[in-house]
Amino acid sequence: MYRFLLTSRWLGGTVVAVLAVVVCLFLGSWQLSRFEDQVKRHQDAVRSADAATGGAAVPFAELLPDARARVTTETVGRAVTLTGRYDAAHQLLVPNRTVDGKQGYYVLTPLCPDGRESGGACVAVVRGWAAGPAAGRTAPEVDSGPVTVTGRLQAPENSGSNGAVAGGLPEGQLGTISPAALVNVLPDVGYDGWVAADTVADGLTVVPTVQPQGGNGLSLRAFQNLGYTLEWFVFGGFVVFMWFRLARREAENAGDRALGLDPVTD
Repeated sequence: MYRFLLTSRWLGGTVVAVLAVVVCLFLGSWQLSRFEDQVKRHQDAVRSADAATGGAAVPFAELLPDARARVTTETVGRAVTLTGRYDAAHQLLVPNRTVDGKQGYYVLTPLCPDGRESGGACVAVVRGWAAGPAAGRTAPEVDSGPVTVTGRLQAPENSGSNGAVAGGLPEGQLGTISPAALVNVLPDVGYDGWVAADTVADGLTVVPTVQPQGGNGLSLRAFQNLGYTLEWFVFGGFVVFMWFRLARREAENAGDRALGLDPVTD
């Protein structure tokens, strides 16, 4: 009944089906390996962040010595110290920031080294978070004398960050903590990252470390790879299903012909 499988037509079709299944399995396995690589990067980033959070504080300049240095997944959350004077005249409120499930705003104050005339740049320090809208609020006063701040290094925000906006805010507010946004309102701030202070004034809450979007290895693209994996494996299974379905139908037709059940044609 299945002798037809040895005909040239079916042999050619079987070869094409096998090749299609092999291609589907190869592409599915490739997409799966890409997903697994991103999961591994995520796990490595989490371990690095956990290790960094528990480590001893290092001078800010060791991690970001100049404006060319960038915050990475290995340095996000690192404890840092820096010394200078707060620039109380240029404080900013950063609205639409969520902490512990509540909406509020950050209080951002530049911390500038003594002797800025020699070329030292200021660092954006978030002195804490407060609940409620930023409209009509003012930043808490700061000490005008020299201070040493201990905090955690944070990555610059982008348009995909939670609460970040491109513009349209009133004076005294900042939509995105990034070099591109800060240069327009705080020309002396010249570093890629910012610092979340560990000690905050009364009425403020410590800002937790925020991993940059996609920087922990598990982005939407990673799950797209997982979806593509499933699609390719389904395609491969469909090819196998259709081959068996067609072969069975051909065998049934051959059996009908052997019994003389072919439809009569004029």
